[in-house]
Amino acid sequence: MPKPQTKHNSAHDTSAAVDAFMQGLQHPHHEVIQSLRPLFLSLSDEVAEGIKWNAPSFRTHEYFATVNLREKQGLGIILHLGAKIKTLPEGGVRIADPQHLLKWLAANRASVVLADTDDFLSKESALKAILAQWILYV
Repeated sequence: MPKPQTKHNSAHDTSAAVDAFMQGLQHPHHEVIQSLRPLFLSLSDEVAEGIKWNAPSFRTHEYFATVNLREKQGLGIILHLGAKIKTLPEGGVRIADPQHLLKWLAANRASVVLADTDDFLSKESALKAILAQWILYV
């Protein structure tokens, strides 16, 4: 059964909005943020990007990931399950994370920190595997 679609049709819910945001962004990890975009978009044809919470964010029918531009140790990614509270399966969100990239912030929220471009490149395949699992909960 297909999941219900939430309308994301504002000017902020587009790749063009992310392009414009990135043009004006002065950030030490600009290159990593740009590298994250195709990684997220390659997860599924249902994944799209936009600007949410004043940062590049990614969604299926709900936003599920936001780049944390204020991370002190590099660049962060906050994984969440959208703005609405969801009933989680018993035991909560379960994600295989053999490299221990996830830092759990709550039962339905986690973060990943990338130190720099080299760190991103070394974790890219593990991160993609985590994200592929995460979008199944959104």
